[in-house]
Amino acid sequence: MARVQPEQQAPVVQRIRIRYAKRGPLRFTSHRDFARALERAVRRARLPIAYSSGFHPHPRISYTSAAPTGVASEAEYAEIALQRRIDPADLVRDLDAALPPGLDVLEAAESTGGSLDERLTVSHWRLELPGVTDAQATDAITAFLNAEEISVQRMTKKGYRTIDPRQPVLHLGLHSDESGALSAPHAADADSCAILDLVVQHVTPSVRPDDVLAGLRVAAGLEPPVPPRVTRLAQGMVAEHGEGSTPFSAGTESATGAGFALSAVGGLADPLGPDRGTVVTE
Repeated sequence: MARVQPEQQAPVVQRIRIRYAKRGPLRFTSHRDFARALERAVRRARLPIAYSSGFHPHPRISYTSAAPTGVASEAEYAEIALQRRIDPADLVRDLDAALPPGLDVLEAAESTGGSLDERLTVSHWRLELPGVTDAQATDAITAFLNAEEISVQRMTKKGYRTIDPRQPVLHLGLHSDESGALSAPHAADADSCAILDLVVQHVTPSVRPDDVLAGLRVAAGLEPPVPPRVTRLAQGMVAEHGEGSTPFSAGTESATGAGFALSAVGGLADPLGPDRGTVVTE
């Protein structure tokens, strides 16, 4: 008796890379829940999604460097494979309309090849610490950056694991605008809400914002009285000094000293820039 062969799927003719955001209450959406929501949205938007071959075909969507559950983000990325060509702008419009508010597709570009993951080597985070004054935060940052090594423990599936959150940190300082002036906290937290900028390399094991917060607690005893609000502002690669790049957080010191600079897109080189043929700034 001849073996039943699985149905062969149509080939991939186009790959589109998207940047999307997790905002508001939907920051608590896990990566797995988002993946299911995106697949449903792809079907509702009637996108010509490509499927894997085999007895259990699945949509050909790949993700990279997903933010932790509970963290907001303006810079999550995915790549969608399609069976026929479409305009990336149409994909943004239709897919965003099919997703719930708070899961927002912000932009898209057709892939020109290469690994998207290799362009995502650094993350820029904003940490809002209600109940913490700028002075308290500054003292803790100084202690953290002056430490050669900091040990914190993180719970994993295999139990507690000790990691050093200090080494991958490229920059940690009070948030400032482009003029170098410190940004005002939200009105509700006007008395005390330190806002930190954190730039951290993607390493293995990964170092997340909560690991850096744990490092601030170890180095200086800093413990916010309420849970911090964390947002990923950008992902990308560190840019060199020169045309198209600007120093990060003017008026503050970086963890790596002079010479550390980031481009104008969220502080990092735009990961979709090579697919557009140019680096687009916001």
